Amino acid sequence: MGEKLPRTATDLVLLAAAFALATIVAELAGAANLGTAMTFGVLAFAAALIFVLLRP
Repeated sequence: MGEKLPRTATDLVLLAAAFALATIVAELAGAANLGTAMTFGVLAFAAALIFVLLRP
């Protein structure tokens, strides 16, 4: 039961969570529409992707 997820799975979860969390926060903060909120999600996804790619 105490097995760790492979690094690839962890990275995918991190990327999906960054997108979803930023989208939800932007929507709750009063984004004009869902497209605008998802734009912030894409920006967070890109930042998380850079983190994943540059991590040793």
